[in-house]
Amino acid sequence: MAKPKFKSYNQGQVSLFPPSLDEKVPKNSPARIINQIVYSLDLSKVFDTYKGGGTTAYNPRMMLKVVLYSYLNNIYSSRKIEQALTDRVSFMWLSGNQTPDHNTINRFRSSHLKDSIHEVFTQVVVMLVEMGCLTLEVAYIDGTKIESRANRYTFVWRKSIEKHKERLEEKIHKILGMIEEGIAQDNNPEDDPPTPFNSEEIRKRVAQINRENRSKEGQKAIKTLENKLLPKLEEYERHLDTLANRNSYSKTDSDATFMRMKEDHMLNGQLKPAYNVQISTENQFISHYDFYPNPTDTLTLIPFLNGFENRYNILPGKVVADSGYGSEENYEFMQGNDIEPFVKFNYFHKEQKRAFKKNGFLSQNLYYNADEDYYVCPMGQHMNKAGKKKSKTASGYTSATTIYEAKNCNGCPLKCLCSNARGNRRVEVNHNLNRHKQKVRELLTSEEGIYHRSQRPVEPESVFGQTKSNKHYNRFRHFDKDKVMMDFAIFAIAFNLGKLHLKGLDNKGIWAILGKYDQKGGDILFLVKIGVNFKNFSSVNNYNQKTAA
Repeated sequence: MAKPKFKSYNQGQVSLFPPSLDEKVPKNSPARIINQIVYSLDLSKVFDTYKGGGTTAYNPRMMLKVVLYSYLNNIYSSRKIEQALTDRVSFMWLSGNQTPDHNTINRFRSSHLKDSIHEVFTQVVVMLVEMGCLTLEVAYIDGTKIESRANRYTFVWRKSIEKHKERLEEKIHKILGMIEEGIAQDNNPEDDPPTPFNSEEIRKRVAQINRENRSKEGQKAIKTLENKLLPKLEEYERHLDTLANRNSYSKTDSDATFMRMKEDHMLNGQLKPAYNVQISTENQFISHYDFYPNPTDTLTLIPFLNGFENRYNILPGKVVADSGYGSEENYEFMQGNDIEPFVKFNYFHKEQKRAFKKNGFLSQNLYYNADEDYYVCPMGQHMNKAGKKKSKTASGYTSATTIYEAKNCNGCPLKCLCSNARGNRRVEVNHNLNRHKQKVRELLTSEEGIYHRSQRPVEPESVFGQTKSNKHYNRFRHFDKDKVMMDFAIFAIAFNLGKLHLKGLDNKGIWAILGKYDQKGGDILFLVKIGVNFKNFSSVNNYNQKTAA
């Protein structure tokens, strides 16, 4: 029986010619794609954040490569990035064997990328458009809630603040009435509630009080007002200013709002401080993102599309979203901007069922005479217009609803099936919303609409699934909205570049596209094709000079 043979093994073997790190990095490694993409980006705004003097700084281009490659490999901690720079070949190759510490990495993210990373994301998306990976013509929009780093149990609730502030104002009124009758508004009836006031007004009134010849009780009341009640009133006012239009916020991250999340580790529906992250995707590439304090998605669509337009100077021609975005206000906005709304509305799927279509008692199934403006009830009785009412949304949009009422429902044998009201049956109809629903219904049931409906779960929902499950990006690591958005922008760039690597576009193809860029970090010539806002790029003047010549 032959003896086994082993390859020679000597950890201390010295090579005459040390191997190059480039030889150790595979040709199809995503590190090479990141290296090529970042090399072609215009990072002038990042460079402008550095000040002269002191020791030499690490090259921002190298730092950006390292940070993007770290996020691509699910490494988000600055300490873990520091460790990877010393024991992983691909990181050594990207950094050129330089080893910035965790403080330098964290400072680069928080200070140097906070204001410029969003422009870098725009440049990357524009490159992807030129590569044919996406067109910006279709936007698959969806949102998810990602938990903040804030403490889950340090919360401020609007109702609680308003209740305690009202009680405090009553105390202040009583003390002022006891101290100075002329200032206490004693002419008002005692039963009238005290009028609200702010802390500045109270300070002025306290300054007018004559402190001389006051009793001990009066002096004590003045000190209580100045040292205890007035600071508390100022605290409540600060809370209300921070809340703005929200119902809650976290004390450790004032930009985070308490929301009910699907990731409920205690299984009790606990509210957690979080951000409502909205993204648009195409071919599973993230094309736009934004953050909102709204727990629901309805009021986020219009500002999201406005942000999309500010980023690229164009609006998507088609918007695909679920029923959480289906509202009259959103449909009006999309119609006014020539956007095809493949956006579901409530009861869209229920309307397709046989039981819904055959239920003649539903207001949606009642016959409507548009010429004479009346509905016909199941018994054939006309339901004429009885009035109108207007309602206003949280964003200020006014919606008009028409009320129709039957003439006489007494003795109707179908009343128990038709209506539970004591009087005649009334229906409230929003004709403008029904008109939008009919248009959307035709789009969604068309061949193109069926395709977009089948693609929507594949697009943003799969991106969120990869983000939270595969990438383990399910909780932010920074405080404040600006830093949280900066961190997500880095993640979105890394996600897109990782998707580019998985799409299989070889390095030669990428270099063919990047060859259209000035290697010195200059002009992005193809921006004209899609109308990108040149105000976001520092190469505008050079471009205008060349085209003028």
